[in-house]
Amino acid sequence: MAFSAAMKYSSLACFTLVLCSTTTAYGQLSATFYNSTCPNLLSTVRAAVKQAVANEKRMGASLLRLHFHDCFVNGCDGSILLDDSSTLTGEKTAVPNNNSARGFDVIDTIKTQVEAICSGVVSCADILAIAARDSVVELAGRSWTVMLGRRDSTTASLSGANNNIPAPTSNLSALISSFSAQGLSTKDMVVLAGAHTIGQARCTNFRARIYNESNIATTFASSLQSNCPSTGGDDNLAPLDLQTPTTFDNDYYKNLRSQKGLLHSDQQLFNGGSTDSQVTTYSSNQNTFFSDFAAAMVKMGNINPLTGSNGEIRTNCRKPN
Repeated sequence: MAFSAAMKYSSLACFTLVLCSTTTAYGQLSATFYNSTCPNLLSTVRAAVKQAVANEKRMGASLLRLHFHDCFVNGCDGSILLDDSSTLTGEKTAVPNNNSARGFDVIDTIKTQVEAICSGVVSCADILAIAARDSVVELAGRSWTVMLGRRDSTTASLSGANNNIPAPTSNLSALISSFSAQGLSTKDMVVLAGAHTIGQARCTNFRARIYNESNIATTFASSLQSNCPSTGGDDNLAPLDLQTPTTFDNDYYKNLRSQKGLLHSDQQLFNGGSTDSQVTTYSSNQNTFFSDFAAAMVKMGNINPLTGSNGEIRTNCRKPN
């Protein structure tokens, strides 16, 4: 698909009924929330994400993941960005985030640039949502209209991060349950898992799969073992999509059909269960994947936002005001 730079980001682009240009609100959030208070917000974030991804393509996946890990813990409230302090225990040391979640410095940079053009107006939670969308576009995915108006939490939940974010060892039933707890359907889960068409995983999270599991292509498993020994090398990385690791496309689903899912939880989506047919659809129709992914991202972005007078607009994304 070829889009002009303007078209890629246009809020007027209408790809699904959910995302038509006539849809400017989703729950309490609105596509036009900052139109008068910070009119250059979207272009500012876009330029910063573009630079960050140009500096390191992996950063696109990292920023997308931050939004996901934020939304799954007490809603999309920027809680993942909070540092530990004497009065607050953040989420950065939770098992899914420790030595894994990254891109915080990029969010800091964006926040500083946004504060310079409209101080005290835009939340860190909204910056995460916009940066996630722009990251997908920078890596050749399709745009969607980001709903805005979230406010930032003053607290975080380490236990929520440890319990709510699906583990890479999850079976299909656990994945379905994790997403259902957030108001997301099985269809939403399968399409949002397609975010693993970009990004990297650590050896510690796929070691058991490549040495012990049978529903994995032999050559694929062997190719990963040299960089992920049976002991040691926990932090060694491998791409979640070996074919096009920095391009947002539907190759993730093609890999699953060939038993080349990197994580146990990935291959669970195509393993003789109820989600096989959806994987098959996406593997053969990238446009359907893109449309469904956009709709699911809007839905995920609407998990329990703080709005109105709830929460705050943090000055520094790393600490409450």
